[in-house]
Amino acid sequence: MSTATEEQQALRAAVAALGKRYGRDYMTSLVRDGAHPRELWAEAAKLGYLGVNLPEEYGGGGGGMAELSIVLEELGAAGSPLLMMIVSPAICGTVIARFGTDTQKQQWLPGLADGTLTMAFGITEPDAGSNSHRITTTARRDGGDWLLTGRKVFVSGVDIADATLIVGRTEDARTGKLKPCLFIVPRDTPGFRRSQIDMELQAPEKQFELVLDDVRLPADALVGEEDAGLLQLFAGLNPERIMTAAFALGMGRYALGRAVEYARTRQVWKEPIGSHQAIAHPLAQAHIELELARLMMQKAARLYDEGDDVGAGEAANMAKYAAAEACVKAVDQAVHTLGGNGLTREYGIASLITAARVARIAPVSREMILNYVSHQSLGLPKSY
Repeated sequence: MSTATEEQQALRAAVAALGKRYGRDYMTSLVRDGAHPRELWAEAAKLGYLGVNLPEEYGGGGGGMAELSIVLEELGAAGSPLLMMIVSPAICGTVIARFGTDTQKQQWLPGLADGTLTMAFGITEPDAGSNSHRITTTARRDGGDWLLTGRKVFVSGVDIADATLIVGRTEDARTGKLKPCLFIVPRDTPGFRRSQIDMELQAPEKQFELVLDDVRLPADALVGEEDAGLLQLFAGLNPERIMTAAFALGMGRYALGRAVEYARTRQVWKEPIGSHQAIAHPLAQAHIELELARLMMQKAARLYDEGDDVGAGEAANMAKYAAAEACVKAVDQAVHTLGGNGLTREYGIASLITAARVARIAPVSREMILNYVSHQSLGLPKSY
């Protein structure tokens, strides 16, 4: 029995067909040429896949994380994932749709839905890591404007994004404490500088460090209400975790598919190597773990789409953890199944060893998820 609706099953099949038209060779050629997946992004947008989670009144599909995660997972399973889907429609689109002003929604959502506008997301800082409570990027009022100062690291796709949604902090006038807030910073704003980080990771999307030096922003650059900052931030982080799970699941499925194909056809003695349990059982185990992780991702997406932010927070963290672990194991077993061929460029899965680690590290480390589950789910005392 499938947990998906007929519409979701049709969406999965259609996106899988699109992904196969591009595939892994398309992505590796982009990496080699230093290019971006503009053709796939544009076609996915034209077919309505990029904005499937955004409101219909702004050109979106009116669906939710359940549908958007299907799109990313199936593109990844075909070998051609779109990392910016995690950022632009899932995080930024969700935050603006839920908390943005009418003007912000009209300005950004139609473009995010049809792919003509892209938005990056800057939260991680050099000295804060996964601890969003230590964010030091601060915003202060200057007349009717805001002045934003700080640094961000590991921000994806700033070079192609029209703007970056920056997580900063403002001072509470009553208590003097800093509280989180989100600002839309257009790419060419004076004082907003970027430098590319040299990564071992092979991906078309580049990573950047940002420096914000008294970046002057109009009052309407602030997303939603100043006092709702923490709620807005978590409204973006749950979709981020769900979509990271989808990214990991797609990658794991792609690697497993290549390994199964190889094990079914590679013959060293009388039978294909896949007939030997030492080869077959680890692949079967990897398949089971990917399927289990997908169920948790679907649970998280459903809870989020139903408006249960607390329940979705727990499930999204668990889904991200489970999918990352399943992905790393699937990729490792795939490379091992191919033996020496698993390390060749011809077969193209060795580069996934590095890529698979990303889901364990970003957007939050597995240790921080274990902290969350031990505190929030099990009620154990904090260690920090």
